[in-house]
Formats: sequence, structure tokens, C-alpha cells
Amino acid sequence: MIYNILLVGAGGFIGSAARYVVAWTTAGAGYTKYPAGTFIVNVAGCLAAGLVVGLAERHDWAPGLRLFLAVGFCGGFTTFSSFAVENVLLLQGRDLTALGVYSLLSFALGLGGVILGMYIGRG
Repeated sequence: MIYNILLVGAGGFIGSAARYVVAWTTAGAGYTKYPAGTFIVNVAGCLAAGLVVGLAERHDWAPGLRLFLAVGFCGGFTTFSSFAVENVLLLQGRDLTALGVYSLLSFALGLGGVILGMYIGRG
């Protein structure tokens, strides 16, 4: 268990650092009116997560490698990638009710949580 935690932590460290570099590079390029860095990270992270899951299934990767890349790196790079993968898995399993509830509640409660947190934080 501790080995898995270390794998996820190491991947998360690298993913978080990569996210910072993308955001910093994008901001330095003058894309400040639109959150281009976040957009790029979310789309690239979803592509990376999908590749990792697909390649891991096709080539029967070791669980540790999948943890390091999918949960660690992609999770540190963007949590949106995990959300997207989970939605696709629900869709593949044809669990449309769970897909709808999970997606809508995640979006609505996520936005609501930010609004509430900002309200409380501002006093």
C-alpha cells in the first residue's frame, strides 16, 4: 500500500509541476482573458489519461505503472481527466442514470462549492 501511495505521489508531483509550467508558459504568451492554460491542461490531461487507460488495457501494464501515470501524473496535471475517464466508463457500462447524476451533481456542486467558499472566505 505504501508503495502505491509513493507511486501516486511521485506521479502527482511531476504532473503538478507540468501543470504549472503550462500555465506559466501560457500566461507569459499573453493569453490572460481566457483561461487558456487550464483549458490546455484539461484537454491534454484527458487525452493522456485516455491513452494511459487504453494502452494499459491493451498491453497489460503493471498496476504500478498505471497508478503512476493515470492517477499520479494525470491526476496531478488535471483532476478533470479523472472525471472524464470515470464518465466514459459509466457510459461504456451503459449506466446512464449514474452518468447523468454524477456529471450534473459534480458540475453543480463544484460550482456551488466555489461560490460558497468564496462567500465564506470573503466574510
